[in-house]
Amino acid sequence: MTSSFVLSIVTFVYFGAMCLYWAGWVFHKPVLSRSATLVAVVGVAGNLAGFGLRWWESHQMGMGHIPLTNMYESLVFFAMVTMAVSLVLERQYRIRALGAVVAPFAFLAMAYASLKDADQVPLVPALQSNWLTAHVFTAFLGYAGFAAATGLAVMYLLKKSGPDSGIGRSLPEAPVLDQLMYQNILLGFLFLTVGIITGAVWANSAWGRYWSWDPKETWSLITWLIYAALIHLRLVRGWMGKRTAIFAIVGFAAVLFTWFGVNYLSGLHSYAS
Repeated sequence: MTSSFVLSIVTFVYFGAMCLYWAGWVFHKPVLSRSATLVAVVGVAGNLAGFGLRWWESHQMGMGHIPLTNMYESLVFFAMVTMAVSLVLERQYRIRALGAVVAPFAFLAMAYASLKDADQVPLVPALQSNWLTAHVFTAFLGYAGFAAATGLAVMYLLKKSGPDSGIGRSLPEAPVLDQLMYQNILLGFLFLTVGIITGAVWANSAWGRYWSWDPKETWSLITWLIYAALIHLRLVRGWMGKRTAIFAIVGFAAVLFTWFGVNYLSGLHSYAS
């Protein structure tokens, strides 16, 4: 059994979890929501197993590097940590509906990964560094935090638009969603900051300079500045609620462009495409 086979199964498991979350949210059936959580846990466990198996396969092939070096592997890792963060929040705050807006991220990431080349190849010289794990791991933990914040932002906007409707009635109160959204933004911001710093150190060891205004570096900075502005406006100007929710969605759009869009631009990070 190969890692690709395991991860292809995980794609369908996440799809099942997403459908169950949606059904439990719409029809207000606790049994469906509990089933969705169980399926999501199975998905994360399978995701972790596939990730570990791929790492073991790289050792068997004589490469032995953590599977975080190309688009396929980054999508697999993002799906795993995003769904894991959602499950932790769900358990901690009893918000089962969060899976309904976060599980699609995990499913779509895995579905998109299935379209990518899953072959493992030796690392290019620039990637042969111990900073690889620290940089990519922290950056994608930040992305996972931002994805959770975006899911909470969608829930907040739904709650405010129809607090007494079928969907809105099953959601936590708006202030609770607003606070959790902000906390996940802070979590993502801290990890993204560490990711940028470790990336700069890595760049210096690989290319002899900390910063080169490469497209991915530039857009990482733009994304960082968007979230920094949001945190500043909340602390200084008291921005809360709808403004924070919209800002969180805009910020995640910048994350997606940083991750996907700049791969079509020439630069030092072009290997990521």
